[in-house]
Amino acid sequence: MKPYRPIIVSLALIITLAACAPFAPQKRGPEQDMVPVEYSNKAPQTEIRQHWWEAFNDEQLNGLVEEALASNYSLQQSWARLKQARALAVKSGADLFPDLSAEAAASTGRRRTANGHTTTETVESYDLGLVSNYELDLWGRIRSQKEAAALSAVASREDLNSAAMTLAANVTIRWIGIISQRMQKQLLERQLNANQTFSELIELRFRKSLASALDVFQQRQLVAQSRAQIPLVEQSERQLLNELALLLGRTPFEVPQIQSQALEIPDAVPETGIPMQLLTARPDIQAAMRRLEAADFNLAAAKADRLPSLSLTARAAYQADELNLLFDNWLINLAANLTAPLVDGRRRRAEVDRLQAVVEENLASYRQTILTAVQEVEDALVSEEKLQEHLDGLETQLDAAQHALSEARSRYRNGLSDYLPVLTQLLTVQNLERTIIQRKADLLISRVNLHRALGGTWAAELKAQAIR
Repeated sequence: MKPYRPIIVSLALIITLAACAPFAPQKRGPEQDMVPVEYSNKAPQTEIRQHWWEAFNDEQLNGLVEEALASNYSLQQSWARLKQARALAVKSGADLFPDLSAEAAASTGRRRTANGHTTTETVESYDLGLVSNYELDLWGRIRSQKEAAALSAVASREDLNSAAMTLAANVTIRWIGIISQRMQKQLLERQLNANQTFSELIELRFRKSLASALDVFQQRQLVAQSRAQIPLVEQSERQLLNELALLLGRTPFEVPQIQSQALEIPDAVPETGIPMQLLTARPDIQAAMRRLEAADFNLAAAKADRLPSLSLTARAAYQADELNLLFDNWLINLAANLTAPLVDGRRRRAEVDRLQAVVEENLASYRQTILTAVQEVEDALVSEEKLQEHLDGLETQLDAAQHALSEARSRYRNGLSDYLPVLTQLLTVQNLERTIIQRKADLLISRVNLHRALGGTWAAELKAQAIR
């Protein structure tokens, strides 16, 4: 046994060092210092719903969101990527266990022998056995690779959750846009009818020499302007319907029939909580954190790859020169193989440097994602507040413009002024009416963006849908 004593001592030393000095990745916590204590907006808030689109009180919208979450092909791609990541995680952990392979071989040949005279005989050989290989994970390389793959799979699930939240927001935004365009069309049709009626009155006054030809042409121009805007609204509505159909996994020939004809703004702003909650409520932040942790484990695996590795091979087999004697002779073999990298042209060192840079990249990405999340919430809150103030101002301006239009018409009918003040006020009123509809839609879209920016946990309840 003395010739094997140095080998046994070396193996014991390697195993001891492996137990005492594993390449554990750096433990990281949430970047709390980067997050403000509270948001700047102090508006009254109501408790947030997990399925926030239900706050719009429209059953058809609820059905559209559910259909998109089940049938959208971009989301199904995310499900497929998640399956790939989970399979890679299982594959990466397989090396922690010994493998077992069956082998069988048969060979035949001829050889010459010389026993006083030269003869030729046929030689046959048969083998049947089991082979097992196992690498001792001395430095945690395989465990680190397994953890990195598992964290990448978790990040893929968070990516899917983020895609689902974005999808729900996009469906709702298209729904708002479609109804907004319909409201615009209805308003334009009412304005067109009113302008045509007023044009007829001016032409009647012109025939009685109470109005000028300029007044007639100006009113006709306003009628043509109202009529020309209707096709643009119809175009926008149709394009939004096509976009919604795509989000639902339908063709443009299967656009949904939207029943709602008006938009209602929910009373209160959803509860935002504190910015620190974004670290757990936003799936994109969670995904960035998991990728950072996975990069740390990959770096630990690369460092461990620079050290010696020890693998074991066991083989149990039957061997014979004749097939009918195969199970009469068997052999067991156990071998250990110690491999230590000496010269590799700095390949392993370069890989460590590369993965260190990957860690730095993922750390910067994680911090950037946090700042972006806070910015998105702040932007949505500012939009909510300022759009509401703007909308209140437009309502006040419209009320004043309507009174001014009434006074201008009265003065025109009484011959106290020409038609220009009437035309000016009429354009102002009609433009304000259309602008108010658009700003209401903008306010609702801002509310949707706020819900999306706040994140949530509802997407984690989604389950994979079979591709139709």
